[in-house]
Amino acid sequence: MQHKLIDLASVIRSKNSGPYELTFDVIFKDFETFNKVKAARAINEKNFCALYGIPESDIINLVYFDPAKAVKITIVRPIPSGSLGETDVYGAQQHGPLMGMVIDF
Repeated sequence: MQHKLIDLASVIRSKNSGPYELTFDVIFKDFETFNKVKAARAINEKNFCALYGIPESDIINLVYFDPAKAVKITIVRPIPSGSLGETDVYGAQQHGPLMGMVIDF
């Protein structure tokens, strides 16, 4: 069954993880939903990369973090923070595509 991620999560955010990395957090509303998403690996390297148009080699880490009922994804930053052409020094505006993500479980 397909679900909109925005309907399942209480928090979807991105943030700076140093000058060369971005981190995305998806924190679910409840443990039941988190456990279903985790069991199905409904958020995974393949669908995240397709959503962001990046190669899987750009994913540094994708972790299901049980205590916080969250998924944390860290990627190589496309343009280092503060570099010429970079438009989001804090990385706080990069979560937009996740808000439209549809997952199956």
